[in-house]
Amino acid sequence: MSEHATTSQHAITRRGVLAGMLVASTGAWAGGVDQAVPNSTGSAPPRLNAPADGCDCHHHIYDGRFPVSPHWHQGFPPGATVADYRNLQRRLGTTRSVVVQPSTYGVDNRCLADALGQLGSASRGVAVVDTDVEEAELRALADAGVCAIRVNFVSPQTWGTTTPEMLAALARRVSPLGWHVQILMTGDQIVTHEKVIRSLPTKVVIDHLGRIPQPDGLKHPAFAAVRRMLDQGRTWVKVTEPYEDSKLGPPYADSSEVARAYVQAAPERILWGTDWPHPTQRGTKPDDALLLDLLADWAPDEKTRRRILVENPAELFGF
Repeated sequence: MSEHATTSQHAITRRGVLAGMLVASTGAWAGGVDQAVPNSTGSAPPRLNAPADGCDCHHHIYDGRFPVSPHWHQGFPPGATVADYRNLQRRLGTTRSVVVQPSTYGVDNRCLADALGQLGSASRGVAVVDTDVEEAELRALADAGVCAIRVNFVSPQTWGTTTPEMLAALARRVSPLGWHVQILMTGDQIVTHEKVIRSLPTKVVIDHLGRIPQPDGLKHPAFAAVRRMLDQGRTWVKVTEPYEDSKLGPPYADSSEVARAYVQAAPERILWGTDWPHPTQRGTKPDDALLLDLLADWAPDEKTRRRILVENPAELFGF
């Protein structure tokens, strides 16, 4: 049997498992429409009903009209324009979104601002800036719909290495605007820099489940560090990219254990997103409908899912 056939069979099997969860928790099938989307496996809609104003809190837009940053040599996935993303929204049944500036464009946020202009008031942006960014640029980004910056310790945002000193300086720059700081670190980096993160003057969003390494999972010290920050009350966690650190593959039972623990600990500060077009995945792309369906496992209660998909994004991003 081919790898493609095996993957398809696995997805169908997993869909059946999730179906049982959804029958028990909602008693209904709903969602988007059957829609093929670039950079997303499958075309079937999710079985989970995305509520009105449901928000994808983490995706990227790539557009060939805008130049790639000179520091970036990996290119970017084709088929990831606003028009392509609208097809993903139709498939999932979501209407709100948060566009995150990818490292591909460095600190040139023109593609991000253009995407926000196309998506309108139902979208917000997370930009990437340097510590010497001009106030006028920050004001222009705010006018475009940006409400946060991302600081990436995993892949280079610009030339050089991201440091905790840069993180602190950037947080000080955007704090007067009421923006939050979104941080991408590996689990080990979170452990190393926990004190700095907790000292920031802004709200903090931890990317991609805190990149908790598997198979350590809940036993890794990074999970305890993120839990302490959640308990502090100013930290939010994106339960996104479960596939990145999973050693098991779909339905990502190892990463799902971490996601469930976060939801149980602080459902009022959990955010869900697709990470479409999944730029870290060079081979077969994840099935975004199944990523949404995972919430049936992570948050079995419909009220909690609504909080994650609607109320939490509205509070943090100002929808």
